Amino acid sequence: MTNQVIDNISATTGIWEGKTVLIVEDVESNYQFLAATLRKSKINIIWARSGEEALEWIHQDKPVDMVLMDVQLDGIDGYTATGKIKAIKPALPVIAQTAFAMKGEKEKSRLAGCDDYLSKPIRPSELIKTISKYL
Repeated sequence: MTNQVIDNISATTGIWEGKTVLIVEDVESNYQFLAATLRKSKINIIWARSGEEALEWIHQDKPVDMVLMDVQLDGIDGYTATGKIKAIKPALPVIAQTAFAMKGEKEKSRLAGCDDYLSKPIRPSELIKTISKYL
């Protein structure tokens, strides 16, 4: 974990090489945006299209340093998936991402076990800044 909070893409060149982020996102364009924003950092990106896929990855004990969790998913929603992930790996940082920036969503995310929260549309600088707090 770094002590320095980074808030711009240009400062991320190669900084997270050797780290892995599990992006749980059912909308391909949202995934592509996140992956493109993180590409310069050289972080290893795994894409799970559902809560079930994310849980399968975690159950197989595959390497992951952080989870970016869409909370609105078909099947197992992001809040439920987060609770199950935290039951297996309590120290694994999970950052909620949601288009529902309504009052109480941030608190709901925390209660579900998320370590942080990003509202969509996600600004690249906010994504980088939030990730840098945990990696």
